[in-house]
Amino acid sequence: MAKKSVASLQTGSKRLAKAIKMVKSPKTGAYMFVESIMNPEEVKDFFSKN
Repeated sequence: MAKKSVASLQTGSKRLAKAIKMVKSPKTGAYMFVESIMNPEEVKDFFSKN
């Protein structure tokens, strides 16, 4: 994993975080971005998964 980034979002009464990580494809070897919007508590788990 080469890069990761987190942005805080707030919609109404909910606090959300948009996490983006760059992962290497096992088939082609090219890098691609994986994005997800989640609760701020789940961000650490998102980055620890491969």
